Amino acid sequence: MSKLLFIQYRPFGAVMNGGDQGTKKNLDMLRRVLGEENVDVYYLHNREGKSSLLEYICGTLLMPFGYFFGVTPHNIKAIVSLSRGYDYVFIERSIFGVIAKELKGAGYGGKIISSFQNIEVLYMEAKMPKHLPFRNVAIQCADKNDRWSCEYSDIVVALNSRDNAELQKRYNRKADIEIPVTLEDKCSVIKFDTKQQTRKQPICLFLGSYFAANNEGIVWFMENIYPHLDVEVKIVGRGMHKLKEEQAELLRDIEVISDAPDLAPYFEDADIMVLPIFAGSGMKVKTCESLMYGKNIIGTDEALEGYDIVEGVSGWRCNTADEFIACINDFINKPRKRYNAAARQLYMDKYSEQAVIDKFKELCGA
Repeated sequence: MSKLLFIQYRPFGAVMNGGDQGTKKNLDMLRRVLGEENVDVYYLHNREGKSSLLEYICGTLLMPFGYFFGVTPHNIKAIVSLSRGYDYVFIERSIFGVIAKELKGAGYGGKIISSFQNIEVLYMEAKMPKHLPFRNVAIQCADKNDRWSCEYSDIVVALNSRDNAELQKRYNRKADIEIPVTLEDKCSVIKFDTKQQTRKQPICLFLGSYFAANNEGIVWFMENIYPHLDVEVKIVGRGMHKLKEEQAELLRDIEVISDAPDLAPYFEDADIMVLPIFAGSGMKVKTCESLMYGKNIIGTDEALEGYDIVEGVSGWRCNTADEFIACINDFINKPRKRYNAAARQLYMDKYSEQAVIDKFKELCGA
C-alpha cells in the first residue's frame, strides 16, 4: 500500500474554523483510503496558539522569499529528508507552495499533491485589513505560493469550477481534480422535530469566525436588514467576542457566542441561517454545515458558491438588503418546517464524505 506524508500547518484545536475543518476532511479521507497506518502528519507548527513576537518577526522577514508563517528553511529541509520514505506528499494549503518547489528541486521521486482550499492570494486580499503594515508583502507571498503550487505539483486539487477557472487565468494551470467542501456527518436527524415550524419571530443564526469578510457581512446585515424585521439574531463563531467589543452599540442586544465547542445546539434552535458574505474564495464551510443540519439557508452568491442549491427548495439566494428583507418576511408570514429535508438530502448526495470517497481513491490511485 502507498504511503503518504501529510503537511499540516498545526495540530487541530478544540474549536476549529472552516479551514481547519477542510484540512481534517482531507486527512480523514486519505486515512480512510490508504489506511491510517500509511498516512503520517508533519506539522509546520507543532503547537496551538499564537506565534511569539520573535517568530512573528522572523516569519515576516522570510515572507519576501516565499516562506509563509510556519514555513522555514529548517522545516523544509526536514520535509525533503522525510519525503524519501513516501510515495505521496500532500500539501494541505497552496500557501505552502514553496514546499512543492523545494521538493521538486531536491529531486523527490513521488507525487506532490497540492490542495487549494482557496485561491490564497484572493483569500489574503479579503482577510487582511488595508491598514496592516505588511499587507502587500503577505499578498505577494500568497501569490508566489499559489503559482509554485501550480508549477511544481504533480496533482492540483481545487474545490470548484470557479477556483479552477481562476487558476487557469492566473497561472495557466487547471486543477487535475475538483473535490468540493465535504464534512463528516455530525447530524442525527433524530434530534430534530421534523414537523416543527419556523417561529413568527424567527431566530436568524450567523455562523462565522472573526474574519474581515464575516465581520463586514454581519455588520452590513445588522445595519441594513435587522432594523426592518422582527427577528432574533444570534452570532456564533471563534473570536467573535472581539466584534462585539468593536461594534458595542450595533450589537448591544445581540447574543454573541464566541468559541463554542459544539455548534449543534445553535443549529438545532435556529429557524434560518443568514449568510451575507460578499468576498472571499473557495467554498464556505458554514454553508456545508448548514446543509448537513438541514437548515433553511438565505445567502449571497458568494456564500452559496460551489453548492448546487435549488432556489426556494434547498436554499434562497439574496444579494441586496431588499432581497434579504423580502425573503425573511416571507418566512415570517408563511411559516414552514424548520428542518429542511431538501438541504439535508443535498448534503448527503454531494457534500458528505461518502459522496466524495471515489474522488480520493482516484487521487491516490487506489
